[in-house]
Amino acid sequence: MAGTSHDFATDYLRRTDRDRYLSTLVLPAEARPHVAAILAFNADVATIRDRVSGPQPGEIRLQWWNDALSGEGHGEVRQNPLADALLETMDRFGLPPGTLQRLLGARRFDLYDDPMPDLETFEGYAGETASTLLQLSAMILNGGETVEPGDAAGHLGVAQALTGHLRALGFVSAQGRVMLPWTILEANGVRETELFRGQDSEGLQAALGQIAELASGHLDKARAAIASLPGALRPAFGSLALVEHQLTAWQRNSANPFAPPGDEPDWRKIARLAWWTWQNRR
Repeated sequence: MAGTSHDFATDYLRRTDRDRYLSTLVLPAEARPHVAAILAFNADVATIRDRVSGPQPGEIRLQWWNDALSGEGHGEVRQNPLADALLETMDRFGLPPGTLQRLLGARRFDLYDDPMPDLETFEGYAGETASTLLQLSAMILNGGETVEPGDAAGHLGVAQALTGHLRALGFVSAQGRVMLPWTILEANGVRETELFRGQDSEGLQAALGQIAELASGHLDKARAAIASLPGALRPAFGSLALVEHQLTAWQRNSANPFAPPGDEPDWRKIARLAWWTWQNRR
């Protein structure tokens, strides 16, 4: 069933998290379905809020995944192709279940409307979600051996999350949520009601500019950390090429921060990923 389950997971990732799916295309063929299984698991968890009627059903879904990772109800769990692909990958590479259980814990925040309180909390959230996926992807490329010290995954994950939420500001604000660090917004005089109404202001522009600079700083640190890794592991961090371009494009078009972000066609993203991987594999 593993082959079929991995095919299902790859297709699920392609449909639900396009950029991360494209980032797998530059990986070695033998690692690709296993990285896709990890990323598809995340895609399912990240979209729980959009598929349920409230926090309680979302909590139940998160608990289902937590039980799957802890080994409870394995026979039934294995009937779910996403779970089957994930568990097969974890078994094959000896990936620690606790890492993914912490990801589930961080994703509980998504189910509720509490604002992201500050930068430290955001970086912790990004570390347990986006950075975890990068670290596990690198472990898979490394045959299951831990990749230390994790600076590349840490910094790129935070840059990825900051850039993603800058681009998603209009969508998230329309839901009555604040996912960017509230202390930065508040320090610039931004009010929640203004965000929820999609109301721009000088204070909001200043706050978002500061957040974009933070993302850029993390990208700089990620580049340096990736350069120190063995060449065979660097393709796990190819998404840096997409994040770089998306952050630059956001900064160029930030006059209307609530507008849906423009996007590139897949072929151009694949070209960016391939070029970056070719340059950094040596």
